[in-house]
Amino acid sequence: MALLYFKAENFRLFDSVEFQLHPRYNLIYGDNASGKTSALEAISYLGRGRSFRGAQTKSIVKNGQEDFLLFGQTVNESKQDKLGITNGSSGLALSLNGEHTGGLESLARSLPVQVIDPNIHNLVAGSPENRRRFLDWVVFHVEPSYLKVWRKYKRSLKQRNLLLKNHNKKELRSWNKGFIALGEEINKLRCSVFEVLESAVSQISTSLLDDGVLFHYDRGWPDNQNLEESLIKSETRDIQLKSTQIGPHRADISITYAACRAKKHISRGQQKLLACAMVLGSVEIVQEYMDSPILLLLDDPSAELDNNSLNKLMKEVVAMGPQIIATSIEKHENFFPDEYFVFHVEHGKVKLV
Repeated sequence: MALLYFKAENFRLFDSVEFQLHPRYNLIYGDNASGKTSALEAISYLGRGRSFRGAQTKSIVKNGQEDFLLFGQTVNESKQDKLGITNGSSGLALSLNGEHTGGLESLARSLPVQVIDPNIHNLVAGSPENRRRFLDWVVFHVEPSYLKVWRKYKRSLKQRNLLLKNHNKKELRSWNKGFIALGEEINKLRCSVFEVLESAVSQISTSLLDDGVLFHYDRGWPDNQNLEESLIKSETRDIQLKSTQIGPHRADISITYAACRAKKHISRGQQKLLACAMVLGSVEIVQEYMDSPILLLLDDPSAELDNNSLNKLMKEVVAMGPQIIATSIEKHENFFPDEYFVFHVEHGKVKLV
């Protein structure tokens, strides 16, 4: 898969921008606050339906406008897709090849995208939600049934929490059966993917950090209990807190580097390299499953990295084989080994140099 054409209207500082992309290597450069990250954000939004910066829709729409529009054309061997998103005061609207029925799932499968930005260290140092979302992105692309099961589980969890708020123990225990079945199915799918992912991430992290890294999937309830037993033991606490305290929605990935918990005891630069290894591992697994390159966005990859670490990172990125769009302040960053497109961002315009 490669994104070969992209257009954005009324997205942040951009009135209207459009450009053709190189199928492998692209560099967007410009001064700070010129719009480099906004360009990546817009491209990512087309494949994810949300901002990787965590921004709300009203802050993304250009001042004075009602909605923004994003459009892209992708190609995968002989197959071509046309993707579109509008969002703003009129609400979210999606299209894939002129159809409006597929939802965000269809866009995510047509434009699988991963992002490495200056806040990527939060994948290691931040909340468990970041790591669950990371793992679920891989499982979504590898296990076609996962999204359907996850949506059923979220509905079941919502209903269970409502029963907890109403102190309805009888109906709660009756409801547990379906909740448990869905939770165990999610855990099964996650575990099968994590086993493969852990191997890839460990290999890449060793290359980037020159030391052993251990990744462990914490499923969200004790290893020595099944989910039913854990729910029974947690029932009183759940009722007190009026929410379900165990289950796949509480899962996490623990990371140990040089015998230390990476979340608290290593530098921010080391956290960034660990997080990059996780993202690259996810790219490797998804590309293998799809048998096609995906899109990797690198927002200022040199931030907080010395030259040696940056060179190691870019070597791994290039070897992975995705389509790459990177940003930099400098025009002549030596990121890529072969021909690449260079774009300059200035005053809300993106121009091919």
